[in-house]
Amino acid sequence: MSSNPSINLFTWLTANGIKVSITLEELSIPYQVTEVEISTNAQKEPWFIKINPNGRIPAILDDGQRVFESGAILLYLADKYDSEGKISYQFGTSEYYEQLSWIMFQVGGVGPMQGQANHFRLMAGEYSQYAIDRYMAETRRLYSVLNERLGASPWLAGNKYTIADICNYGWVRYGPIALGIDLDDFPHLKRWHDAIHGRTAVQRGLNVPRVVPDEQLRERYRLMEEKTTALQS
Repeated sequence: MSSNPSINLFTWLTANGIKVSITLEELSIPYQVTEVEISTNAQKEPWFIKINPNGRIPAILDDGQRVFESGAILLYLADKYDSEGKISYQFGTSEYYEQLSWIMFQVGGVGPMQGQANHFRLMAGEYSQYAIDRYMAETRRLYSVLNERLGASPWLAGNKYTIADICNYGWVRYGPIALGIDLDDFPHLKRWHDAIHGRTAVQRGLNVPRVVPDEQLRERYRLMEEKTTALQS
């Protein structure tokens, strides 16, 4: 982050939220942050609904232009601020459409399925082993698709790190932390995850809107899982 930003990022520490802060950091775009604490339902308040009618984080305002839904925000930032192609491919190229495909793979597959795994394993008001098994299995299947791709290509869209990688990394990062998924089971995915995780801009983006150590996150999710497991009849 730097001074005199035109972008205001509305976010919280989630798989979708960090995708946008990482992208902003990778592109060295000045931005300010407004915390939207989802545990208090701040994202449902009228002021935020004007920014994102769906009441979900993240969202941005850029000189009055609102953009919501994390995939749309990443594409917007690349279109407007990445003319040099630092983390994106040029529109119309074969790599651009590969990039777009893997972004849609995340927003239509990894996010919804892993999100349901999170819900039924960590947050549901009643226990359902069937739902947990179903969505954990589907999450792992989608990880295997990523793993296979990354066995054939260094990055999802081709030979360079792009917003397609950032988009999927946001969720894969939380697989081990929240769901106990062992990335050693997916060696190409683990290689990719570790390469992204080691980037300086990524480390900065992970600490937006605030610093929460991984061990603290793991403990939080462990306690949530214990609470759900206790609902078994």
